[in-house]
Amino acid sequence: MTTRIRQLKTLMKKEALQILRDPSSILIAFVLPLILLFIFGYGLSLDAKHVKAAIVLEDRGPLAELFYQVFVATDYIDAIRFDHRAAAEQAIVDSQVRAVIVVPNDFSRQIAGQRGATVQLLTDGSDTNTATILRNYVLGVVAKWSAHRMRDGQMQTGVLIDVKPRVFFNAELNTRNALVPGSIVLIMSIIGIMLTSLVVAREWERGTMEAMLATPVRKIDMIIGKLLTYYLLGMGSTTVCALIGVFLFGVPFRGSVFALYLTSSVFLCVALIQGYLISTITKNQFLASQASLLIAFLPNFLLSGVLFEISSMPPIIRALTWIFPARYYVTCLQTVFMAGDVWPLLIKNMICMGVIGVVVMAATIVKTPKRLE
Repeated sequence: MTTRIRQLKTLMKKEALQILRDPSSILIAFVLPLILLFIFGYGLSLDAKHVKAAIVLEDRGPLAELFYQVFVATDYIDAIRFDHRAAAEQAIVDSQVRAVIVVPNDFSRQIAGQRGATVQLLTDGSDTNTATILRNYVLGVVAKWSAHRMRDGQMQTGVLIDVKPRVFFNAELNTRNALVPGSIVLIMSIIGIMLTSLVVAREWERGTMEAMLATPVRKIDMIIGKLLTYYLLGMGSTTVCALIGVFLFGVPFRGSVFALYLTSSVFLCVALIQGYLISTITKNQFLASQASLLIAFLPNFLLSGVLFEISSMPPIIRALTWIFPARYYVTCLQTVFMAGDVWPLLIKNMICMGVIGVVVMAATIVKTPKRLE
């Protein structure tokens, strides 16, 4: 019995030393759970807070000003004042705001005369979850304001403010119309990042990368040559997903094929470079899979705005989303599918993805050896 206990202690000591010698084991056992807990604990939120909404005051009267201040005071809506309806509608097209609330020019006169008033609500239907929640927020704020004035005797019971909702881009608030473009982002991430990192890491394990390094091929040519095949594979997958989304699921496609391929090409190039960089650093399939899951796939899924409103996340998480290209690609796809070719918005997001790609490409060139150690 004593010998058996001694053997168990020896085995435990051996395993402990093995873990200490292998940093990846510590990463998987301790760091990975903490990071995932942090992302799930703080990054996931189905409550939309600080959602930007434009308030168009066509009425400059005191009651309209008080109505506007109610939206300013709430934590759920970040009210941005506009004087003209056209500018506010352009802001929702450019994804600067999620909704437009129009206070008509006879609002104060109707309320002062103890008659009902009508307020129009325009919401961005490309994010169905946020659009539905935001509509409920607006109805709640209006009901609270009316109840407060009735309690103070400033408005008779039965005088109602009628909110007329209208949804931009996705009138039926069909969640499939928003999720299908988001699923393309995840598929492109899998092909561009996870698949590339695993395949290239397998070459490091099998020694074929060393054979490539022994050739006179330049590093940049070797990188481009290896990624070109996966680029074609990714664009083929994009085509199939877009066709299935439009013809099978009935997702509207209001943009152009050129805009779809251009934005997808920029994102896919960045994703491919990310996968190559991961494989170059790890040189191991298992580590590459874990790193891809941690660095690329999960953040692209959770922090891209596909399911969860970014403005509702804590400031640290919101700042973190800026470094993930999926955030910009989601906006591009939702715009192309449901709004059309809004080139100022598409170009801005493609530039952001391109900047990230240049940084990652520089790191890849630096980390890729060109001679055998």
